[in-house]
Amino acid sequence: MGSDRPVFVVGCPRSGTTMLQLMLHAHPRIAIPPETRFLLGAYTDRASFGDLREPANRRGLAEWITGTRTAFGDLGLDPDAVVEEIVTGPPTLGSALGTVFRAYARRFDKPRWGDKRPAYLNNLVPLLRLFPDAQIVNIVRDGRDCVASLGETPWQQGKDVCHAISDWARAMDSSAYARRILDEDSYHEVRYEHLVADPEPELRAICRFLGEEYDPAMAEPARLADVAVPSRKSWHRLTHEPVTTDRVGSWRERLEPWQITLCEAKLGSRLRERDYPLSGAGSPWWRGPGRVHHLHYAHVDGPRRTVAARRGLSRLRDRLRPVEELAYRPPSPRELLPG
Repeated sequence: MGSDRPVFVVGCPRSGTTMLQLMLHAHPRIAIPPETRFLLGAYTDRASFGDLREPANRRGLAEWITGTRTAFGDLGLDPDAVVEEIVTGPPTLGSALGTVFRAYARRFDKPRWGDKRPAYLNNLVPLLRLFPDAQIVNIVRDGRDCVASLGETPWQQGKDVCHAISDWARAMDSSAYARRILDEDSYHEVRYEHLVADPEPELRAICRFLGEEYDPAMAEPARLADVAVPSRKSWHRLTHEPVTTDRVGSWRERLEPWQITLCEAKLGSRLRERDYPLSGAGSPWWRGPGRVHHLHYAHVDGPRRTVAARRGLSRLRDRLRPVEELAYRPPSPRELLPG
């Protein structure tokens, strides 16, 4: 009998989180949905839903979760059934959200559930307030490959390359924070390059962390891509193909020399900490087209650091005032009865 702790896949965007989602979803006991995108919004706006001890307020929350402004439609669930299950379930925000994930797992006749979203890595405190016993799997990839891949996504079009560089820097800082606050039973890191080069030993290590038996189907995630990756997400097209090392180190061809120089100037210490050797390629930053971006980086990254500082103050305020009851509670046998 395996664990019933929820599983969350995190990482910098374009680190392989969707591939890892599919690998875990291939396990016979685990269901990890496509990005739901309602968890953090529900947490941020939790006051607007009112006291969840009132069934009417739980219904309002449930209708927001299952509404058209979230990605609930990608889950293939009956919204009316999910609304009723939330209304009759335990009166906490984590329980309402967990009800959706549990329903998704039932769709595949699996007992264990979780979620995947890169943004959770920078929001571990809210995640753990909602799911205190969560197990977090963080996938780490060479920052230069992440920057190159981010530059090809629809949501980065028109943005300065500094945004992608800052994304990876924040993700590595959040990873360091996770290692400080979480024990080895709650947090596990996997290296993208190792996972694609030889999936089985890395997946076995993840299964040991999760308290599950390894299943060979996990090494063939492309078989599930049609089921667990929405077709509209064209940037995930490679998940429909076999696991490959073709993209490892592809930053050498995909980034211009000045972009490589800028990446290594801004990410150098973090790359070295992760044993990603620097190339030293390109001209010094103060020469060529990269100099403007080098000076612009502080304007992009600075406000993001301010956001992180505000989150730190918010965490301190939470410690100084009574903590809301937010955590997920498994439904009682009575709450599981139809009607």
